[in-house]
Amino acid sequence: MTEFSHLDDKGAARMVDVSAKEITARTATATGFVRLSAACVGLLRDGAVPKGDALSVARIAGIMGAKRTPDLIPMCHPIALHSVKVELEIVDEGVSVRATTRTADRTGVEMEALTSVTVAALALIDMVKAVDPRATITDVRVVEKTGGKTGHWEA
Repeated sequence: MTEFSHLDDKGAARMVDVSAKEITARTATATGFVRLSAACVGLLRDGAVPKGDALSVARIAGIMGAKRTPDLIPMCHPIALHSVKVELEIVDEGVSVRATTRTADRTGVEMEALTSVTVAALALIDMVKAVDPRATITDVRVVEKTGGKTGHWEA
């Protein structure tokens, strides 16, 4: 079973040893979408969500989520995040979420970017659930990464 990096030779889960890997600058960008009703989109555009500034709360939650990724994902290495940028854009169908994470470390920041997007989306739903109980998170994925032995990758 050694072909799976997170399993030892007996099949038990393990954290991969990255200590011999080269430290490189690494980035990852993930995106996602929160599908919302037209009425909820209108409230967001007007800054009239009853709970307050939903986009600011979501942005901060996304940053915090990236910083807590190794606490949530069992085999994720704790790394020093040097930057987390969360962007939210209101469109007619809902809110587009984009997170870019950066580090100089021995392992990538894809999980941090994905966690950032997901937590931002969850926080947004928490802020609007009273006006749109059908809010839905969709299409969360990594769209670009740089650094490490695989270099640049783009979806």
